[in-house]
Amino acid sequence: MGLSSAALEAFRERLGQWYQKSARVLPWRGVEDAYATWVSEVMLQQTRVATVIERYTEFMERFPTVQALALAEESDVLALWSGLGYYRRARMLHRGARFVVSELGGVMPRTALELRVLPGVGEYTSAAIASIAFGESVAVLDGNVERVLLRVLGEAEEKSSAAKARLMTVAQALVPEATRRGNAPGDHNQAMMELGATVCVPRGPLCLQCPVMELCRTRGEHATRKRDAQKQRRVAHLLQTRKNGTEVLLERRASDASLMAGMLELPPLVLESVSRYEPVLRVKHSITNTNYEVEVFESEALKKEIPAAKKALEWVAVSALNEVPLTGLARKVLVKLGVLAKR
Repeated sequence: MGLSSAALEAFRERLGQWYQKSARVLPWRGVEDAYATWVSEVMLQQTRVATVIERYTEFMERFPTVQALALAEESDVLALWSGLGYYRRARMLHRGARFVVSELGGVMPRTALELRVLPGVGEYTSAAIASIAFGESVAVLDGNVERVLLRVLGEAEEKSSAAKARLMTVAQALVPEATRRGNAPGDHNQAMMELGATVCVPRGPLCLQCPVMELCRTRGEHATRKRDAQKQRRVAHLLQTRKNGTEVLLERRASDASLMAGMLELPPLVLESVSRYEPVLRVKHSITNTNYEVEVFESEALKKEIPAAKKALEWVAVSALNEVPLTGLARKVLVKLGVLAKR
């Protein structure tokens, strides 16, 4: 079930008016730079906007152009990405920047189709860059947009390629044509994402604040599929310092690790080895589909219990911790224990 031509036009108009008045002021909006849009869209994937705001500004100050990012060492990119999670995004962004410089003469492709040639750039990211940076009339379909469309259409969530294709057809029909004045496609796509992020939220949608409520067949939460249960796991890590607390012992994850390869973390301990000790910190941490109950121990005696090979261990100056690729958990623990100042 779709929307009539009149409904499509009314939807576009009301959404556009609402966006002009209500859109949040974010550092990556209103910037006519495809590289900047690319960075922001990659950062925003599976990360809260509040977390991205500060890190985006810091990242762009350090790597203001695609050439600057291409010339950087991967470890420096990962260090600045620390805390955002899903580090494969940073690696692919870095690889993509090097591809633009080495293969495309430093010039970003201008269409969604051409952007797909960049490493790590898929259907959503290419459409976002092409519409926002270059005004191409192409729809984006992320989780926020899907939710808005499902509720407007009065449909239940369905995870299938056919269902996604139906939503994409409606999303594309809503995108205005490119114009010489302004950026109608880019503004529209950002408005759709903004509506899903701030009003048409997953739980308890703010329907009375919605500019298209009269066109919505749901007006509330729609039927969603049951989510897979999160796994629960208890883990232990060691905090070991020396030289009056000016250096901390870290372990470098293997270069072929499935998660956070090459990143630095507090050395993990076998749970059985810490049964007689009291942790100095307990903290919760989530990675993908697993919730971790993390216990941190600070005992010289536990150093010999580290199962990792000695070659994987490194003493790192506390003053340099912001310059190395720390895992999000390591950064969280070091901040909570006062070893590292909050970024």
